[in-house]
Amino acid sequence: MTAGVTNTTAGTDWGKADFEAIYNCPDPRRYFTTLNPLDYQIPHHGQAVFRAVAETLQRHRSDRPPLNVVDLCCSYGVNAALLNHRLSLSDLYGHYAAPGAGMPTTRQLLEEDRTFFATRRHDAPFRITGIDAADRAVAYARAVGLLDHGFAENLELDEPSPELRRVLAGTDLITVTGGVGYITARTFGHLVDHVSTPPWVAAFVLRTVSYQPVSALLARAGLVTEKLTTRTFRQRRFADSGERKATFDALADLGLSTEGKESDGFYHAELYLSRPAADVAALPLEELLPG
Repeated sequence: MTAGVTNTTAGTDWGKADFEAIYNCPDPRRYFTTLNPLDYQIPHHGQAVFRAVAETLQRHRSDRPPLNVVDLCCSYGVNAALLNHRLSLSDLYGHYAAPGAGMPTTRQLLEEDRTFFATRRHDAPFRITGIDAADRAVAYARAVGLLDHGFAENLELDEPSPELRRVLAGTDLITVTGGVGYITARTFGHLVDHVSTPPWVAAFVLRTVSYQPVSALLARAGLVTEKLTTRTFRQRRFADSGERKATFDALADLGLSTEGKESDGFYHAELYLSRPAADVAALPLEELLPG
C-alpha cells in the first residue's frame, strides 16, 4: 500500500482506494508525493485533450474571448496549471515531489508558486473557475493565481451559491478528469441550470463508472454526448492487489474485458464530449481529436 493511501473502501462502487487524506491539505505537496509512485497521469492526458477542445471552441465562439472554463473537482488547480501554463505534469511532480527540494512552509511555498506560475503563463490564458468541496485545496489554487474564481462548494448536496451562479452564467466549457463517480448528474444539473448558453462538457470517466446518468441529463439540456472510441487513457496504477481485484470484478460485472486495458496494471478512463448537435455534426469527436 502506498504511503498516504488508506485501505480500500466500500464508500465507492467497486472498492477504490481512499485518498481522502491528500485532497485537502494546506498545499499540494502531499498530493503529488503520494500520487507520483502510482504514476498518476490523467491530468497529462487532460492537458492535450482540453487544450484541443478549448481551442476549437474558442474559434467557434470568437466573439466572446477569453473562453470561460469550469473545472470540476479542481483540487489544487492541476488542470488549470497545465491548461494555462508552459508546464507538463512531470514538471509539477518535479516541483512538488522531487527529493531534496527543501521544506518551505506553506506560506513560503505559496509565495514561490505565485512567481513559478506567473513566469510560465501563456500569453492568452483561458479564464478558469474551479469547483471542489476541498476548501483548502481551492484556496491554495486561487491564492497562487491558477484560478480566476474558486468555489469550495459541494453541488451534490447544495445548490450553487449566488456568487457561483453569477460566474456560471458565462460558462463555455466544463472539464473534469477524475471526479465522475464521486460527483453525479446532480452536480452537472446544478451547473447547466445556471449557464446562459449550452456549454461543451469534456469528461474523463473511469470504465468502472457509468456516464449514462450524466449524458442523459446533458441530453435534456440539449447536448449530444460522444465517446472517443479509438482509445482509452491511463489514470494511475492500482494501489494494491485488492484494488486491482475489485476493479476486475466490477468490470466483469459490466461485461467489459480488461485485455489491453486494466490488464496493464492501470485504471483506464474513457473520454466523453457533450456538445450541441450542430457542433457535433460540423466536427465529430474523432475528427476533433484524431489518433
